[in-house]
Amino acid sequence: MRHIRLLAATGTAVAALALTACGNGTGTEDEGASRPTTPTASAEKTAPGKATGKAASGTPQAGTGGRTANGTPVARTGAPGARPSASPAARGTRGGTGGSGTSVVLCDGANTTVTAQPVARPLNHMLITVKNTGGKTCELPYYPVLRFDQMQWVPQADRGTQPQAVVSLAPGESGYAGVLLSAADGSGTGGMTARRLTVGFQGLTPNSSGGPSATPSLPAEGVYYDSSLKVTYWQQERDDALSW
Repeated sequence: MRHIRLLAATGTAVAALALTACGNGTGTEDEGASRPTTPTASAEKTAPGKATGKAASGTPQAGTGGRTANGTPVARTGAPGARPSASPAARGTRGGTGGSGTSVVLCDGANTTVTAQPVARPLNHMLITVKNTGGKTCELPYYPVLRFDQMQWVPQADRGTQPQAVVSLAPGESGYAGVLLSAADGSGTGGMTARRLTVGFQGLTPNSSGGPSATPSLPAEGVYYDSSLKVTYWQQERDDALSW
């Protein structure tokens, strides 16, 4: 019986020691069930359209994905694999960086040599040749802008000659354009002989300036043209410039 009382006293002493440890910070004490956290005012209120992933109207912002209020999926504008537009304007401007990350250099009168030579076939045609004399690949968007002497109108391009891709010239390479000078059947009007030719270059948007123009020499007798005057788009191959 004495042995049993001694064990009981020992157990009581151990329990008292544990309670003392919790009270002096050397142990852990039961704090009861956890309490719900009340959101602070700063977390509940945000400025309209900021840090929410949605515009003030509740519509997901562009590039974030998600769904609109009626559940319609919204495409991610910045999704992996998205490709930039292949049009010349989307690739950047002269000397700039385009969507492909490459620098676009335009061919012009400063980095090329330009010649203009009448040809025997086709009849009443002239060939314009542009050779890249620079150290970088350059591009020839659209078609040449021609001006004989002081003419006040611009010859139009034949839409049927537009290539599938912009003509690109590596250093030393040449590009071409054909010119219909006059109607073979004599239907053109206002015919005259030109002594001077100016070849203008277009930029990455239609009818914009692509840089300095060129003034290739014409034959000593000049070049006859009339109201039928028309040009091709720039071509990668000589034969394509003269096959219309």
